[in-house]
Amino acid sequence: MSEHSYRVIELVGSSPDSIDEAIRTAIRRASATLHNLRWFEVVETRGHVEDGEIKHFQVTLRMGFTLDAPA
Repeated sequence: MSEHSYRVIELVGSSPDSIDEAIRTAIRRASATLHNLRWFEVVETRGHVEDGEIKHFQVTLRMGFTLDAPA
C-alpha cells in the first residue's frame, strides 16, 4: 500500500433544493480549482426557514486531497 499525505480544507456548500445538492455544489466548486480530491466528511448541516418552510440548506464539509509528489 502506498503512503499518502493529505491536505484538509473546510468549505460550505449551499442549495435551495436539498442537502445532497449542497454537498454536490461544494464538491463541484472545489474540483474547479483543486485536484486530487479524495474524500469528504459532512461536519455540520444547517438550514434557513421562512414562514415555516425550509428555504435553503447549508452543509459544512471537510475535504481531503493528496499532495503532489515532490519534483
